[in-house]
Parts: sequence; C-alpha cells; structure tokens
Amino acid sequence: MDDLSGRVAVVTGGAAGIGRGIVGALLDEGARVVVADIEGPVLERTVAELGPRGDITGVVTDVSDPGSVEALADTVFDRFGACHVLWNNAGVTSGGGGNPWEQEPNDWRWCFGVNVFGTANGVLAFVPRMVASDEPGVVVTTSSGDGGIAPVPYASVYASSKAAISCFTEALAHQFVSQRTKLRAAVFYPSGGLLETGLWEAQRNRPADLARVRPRPPAPGTTFAEFKAALAAAGRPTDVVDLDELGRFAVQGVKDGKFVIGHNLDAAGRLLHARADAIAAGALPPSALEGLG
Repeated sequence: MDDLSGRVAVVTGGAAGIGRGIVGALLDEGARVVVADIEGPVLERTVAELGPRGDITGVVTDVSDPGSVEALADTVFDRFGACHVLWNNAGVTSGGGGNPWEQEPNDWRWCFGVNVFGTANGVLAFVPRMVASDEPGVVVTTSSGDGGIAPVPYASVYASSKAAISCFTEALAHQFVSQRTKLRAAVFYPSGGLLETGLWEAQRNRPADLARVRPRPPAPGTTFAEFKAALAAAGRPTDVVDLDELGRFAVQGVKDGKFVIGHNLDAAGRLLHARADAIAAGALPPSALEGLG
C-alpha cells in the first residue's frame, strides 16, 4: 500500500476534524475516497469543498447501526468493486462526567456503540469482502493514547472504549497474517499536541433514546477552551495540532506499513514499561496523566 493512487478508501467520521484531514491526505495521494458520516449537511459541505482535489463520494452512515454500515459496504463494492483502505475513524465521548460512578448506562451505550461497535460493524461489513477480493488492503483504527496506551482516569468510559479497539485491531492484524490474507491492520493514535475536533461537541449527534437520565455532573475540561486553559494554568504545553498535517502524517504511516502510527511513541514506550513494572510488582500502574504529559 505504498502507492495509494487509484485505490479505494473508506473513512468513517470523515466529514470533519481528524477524519477530514485523513480524507484530504488520501485524495492528495490519488485515492478514490468514500466519506461516511452521520451529519448529512456537514458531509455535503465537505464533499463539495474537497471535490476539486479528487474522486470523493459521501454516504450518510450511522456506524453504530450494523444495517447502515452494511449498506455503506454495498454502495462501495457496487460502485468500485473493491475497498483497499477501511479507516474506522468515527468516535465520540461518553458525555457522562469525570467520575466513573457518575456515568449512566446510556453513557456506556452511546460511547461503546460508536467507538467499539462502530469499529466492529466496519470490520464485519467490509473485511469478508476485502478478503474475498484477494487484493491488498489495510484496516486502520483511529484509537487514542487515552486508553489505547494507558487510561485517563477522568475519561474512564471513553478510555475503556479506546483500549478495546486497540486490542481488537492488534488481534485483527495477527489473524490477517495467520490466515495468509493480503490484508493488514494498523492503529492510529492522534497525537502531536492538542486536538481541537468535533469530539468535544460529540453530544450534538447523541440519539434521544440514549440521553442521560440525570444532568451531566461537572467535569474538568468539558470544552476544548476549558481544557486548554487548565493546561496553560498548570504550565503544560497548549500547542494545537494542524489536522490537515496530522492527516498527512497518518496516511504516510499507512504507506510506510506501520502497525502503530503516532507521534512521541518513545514516551508511550516508557510509559508502557513503567506500567509493566508496576503490574509485575502487583501495584497500580501509572495512568496516561503520569506518563504522556
């Protein structure tokens, strides 16, 4: 996959934020890109704005709904006959506050429905067809160091969902190899600074039947502005990532054949070593707040 020209790529949650940066980078590589997103108006605008850069199609999709993702796969294979890059990128926060015991069942259903079941639905709908096509391909999961590397205690449900899909993607990668397929998998950890994305306002797309029963309790960093201000007050870096540049970085990682794509992996490795040492001693491992700051 070092040459993406003419390849067919599907990016979920691709109409805005990190997903849009990935879509733009894929188009610049000559890929034919199908953008799947739940927000119809935003999707239409993105397709119109990025249209001059290449072959782009938008399909309104709810990744938490298996039927919707199956319909997306039907559209892709009916039109193109193949999928070479499946990028499971769509993600949300739980919206349940900072303390794990203040989360509600619907916070879990909402977050895991998109982040975990959304990733699973993508694999279930696309991978059998990708294997059957006998063409080279890659399945990329957008995870997070906040869970995929180590938990963030005040985002326990979100971090748990990201840990789940990191683990799942690693298992998927091993199975692709052991089954002698032409596919591989990769996990992408958005990184390099602060990420000002739609994740901070993910509740705008939360279904009414998954709403909280009680008001959301106060939590640190509820908005991006609050989070950035809190970091500044603590004397920590507040540089904001250019999402187009991050998209180019992620796509280059796919072209380079990396399984783990992310900035500052040396620090992640040190944190994982510290976690391993704590586990070996039967102690509480350090969190992401202690190792990736």
